Amino acid sequence: MLTPNVVPDFTALRVAVVGDLIVDHYVFARPTRLSREAPVIVMRHAGEEIGAGGAANVARNLATLGGQTMLLGAIARDATGRDLLRLLEDEHMEVAGVQTVVDWRTPTKTRILGAEPGRAMHHVLRVDREPDGPVPAATRAKVAADLRSLAGRVEAVLVSDYGYGLIDDDIAAAAREVRDAGAVVVLDPRHNFDRLRGATAITPNLAELAAATGRPFERMLEFPVIVEAANELLDRCEPEWLLVTMGNRGMALFSTEHRGGISIRPSGSESVIDVSGAGDTAAAAFTLALAAGLEAPRAMRIANTAAGIVVMEHGTAVCPLSKLRSALPLAPQPSSSKAVAAE
Repeated sequence: MLTPNVVPDFTALRVAVVGDLIVDHYVFARPTRLSREAPVIVMRHAGEEIGAGGAANVARNLATLGGQTMLLGAIARDATGRDLLRLLEDEHMEVAGVQTVVDWRTPTKTRILGAEPGRAMHHVLRVDREPDGPVPAATRAKVAADLRSLAGRVEAVLVSDYGYGLIDDDIAAAAREVRDAGAVVVLDPRHNFDRLRGATAITPNLAELAAATGRPFERMLEFPVIVEAANELLDRCEPEWLLVTMGNRGMALFSTEHRGGISIRPSGSESVIDVSGAGDTAAAAFTLALAAGLEAPRAMRIANTAAGIVVMEHGTAVCPLSKLRSALPLAPQPSSSKAVAAE
C-alpha cells in the first residue's frame, strides 16, 4: 500500500481525453512610448508562441504525469489548427482521434503580454476567435464512435467540455458505455452538468458551480453556500464524487457519504503568477489518481499539489511528475470542511 506522500506510477494507465481543443496564442510585447494618435501605450512586438488549451492542455498534463494518453476532438482546417496538431505531434501525443473540420474555425485565445525589458511579462489583453457554431454533427458522431471503441481498452476517460459544441448527448452516452466497461469517467464541465449523469466525478470551479445551481457567484464566498450548491448538484447529477476547485481557497470534495465536504488548503506559494489551465491540471491529476485506485481524498491532495505547481508558471503550463513527487510530502493534507469554513 502506498504511503500518503507517494505518487503512484501512472505509466500503465490508458486514458482518453475527449473535448474541445483550443489554441492558446501568446503575443509578447515591450512598451516603447505613448501614441500620438490616442492616450495609449505603443507596444513593440517581441515574439509569440502557440500553446495547447482546453482538452489539448488536459491531454498534455496527463501525458506529462505519465499516463498513456489519447486525444479525441476536432480542429478546423486552418493555420491555428495545423499549428496545434503539429505541437501535439511533436510532443508524441496520440492524435489519431482528432478530426479535421472544413468550413469551421479552431477556437483560439490570443493573450497579449507586456513588460519593460528585464521585467516579467504580464497579461494585458485577450482576444478570442471562436467558431460561429458547434462542431458539425457528422464530426461529433465520428468522435462518439471512436470513444465507444475504447470500451474495455482504457482505464479512464476525461471529458473536457469548454462549451464549443463538441460534447453532445451521443458522446455522453459513449462515455457512459466506457464507464460501464469499468473505466473511471470524469467530467470537467463548463455549462452542461446534467448530460453525463452518474460519472465517477465532476470537477467544476466555483463560477461553474454557481452557474449550474443558479446562485450568484458572490455568494460562493460563503462556505455553507458552496456546501448547499454541491449537495444540490450531487442529487441532480449523481456523480460518485464532486471536486470543487476554489482558487486561492483550495479544493473541496463531496459525495453522498460526505455531504459536508472534505477540504484542502491551496498548495504552493501564495505568489501566484498565472492561473490559466490550473483546472485542467487538477482534473488530469485527479483522474489519474482515481484510475490508479487511490481513494478520492488522496486523489484530491495530488490534484491540489499539481495545480499549485502550474500556477507558478506563465501560460497553460503542465506539471512534471518529478515536481509533483517532490512537492507532495510538503503539501497540505485534507481536513474536515468545518475547519476550512472557520478560517
